[in-house]
Amino acid sequence: MYAERFAQRNAQVTGVDFSKRSIEYAQEIAVGKGLNIRYVHQDYLEFETADSFDLILMIMCDFCALSPIQRKAMLRKFLGILKPGGAVLLDVYSTVAFHLREETAKYEFDLMDGFWSPDAYYGFLNTFKYEEEMVVLDKYTLVEQSGTRAVYNWLQYFTATGLEREFAAAGLAIEAFYADVAGSPFDADGPEFAVVARAMAS
Repeated sequence: MYAERFAQRNAQVTGVDFSKRSIEYAQEIAVGKGLNIRYVHQDYLEFETADSFDLILMIMCDFCALSPIQRKAMLRKFLGILKPGGAVLLDVYSTVAFHLREETAKYEFDLMDGFWSPDAYYGFLNTFKYEEEMVVLDKYTLVEQSGTRAVYNWLQYFTATGLEREFAAAGLAIEAFYADVAGSPFDADGPEFAVVARAMAS
């Protein structure tokens, strides 16, 4: 959706996603709308390119799902492919949202309305909070006729100063805070916030 909106404004756009189905769907929509968008089916942590960009956008608080090592690598990658004066825009969950989360245990048939499988399954959700690290783990255990599997969804929650430190360590300076990627005014009590950052002056 974001790639299309940029392309409709005559931007040259590259979209990266590890989901083959998502990329194929996005390509079909772009072709149908006559938009020239380059889509890459790849894990963005492994994405390499000789191109450089005016804007790097990471949405849906995806940065929060990365480990500290992955976040460090991602920010260095951003720095390496930004054009001079280019910007990074991303959003994260705040520690306000962390304090609203509760440790829980839940069980449902077809948990999350069948999200995890096209076949019938039993789903167990266990939520764990790690106060010192400001991290939440949602562990999904899925029991199907074919077997049992577990999915671990780790999420990091941030303060503005903590995120600033991570960016600075990678050579990026946060120049503005917002409530969301649409640019709404920053709200210190909000569950999410977005930042715009640029390379530090050398």
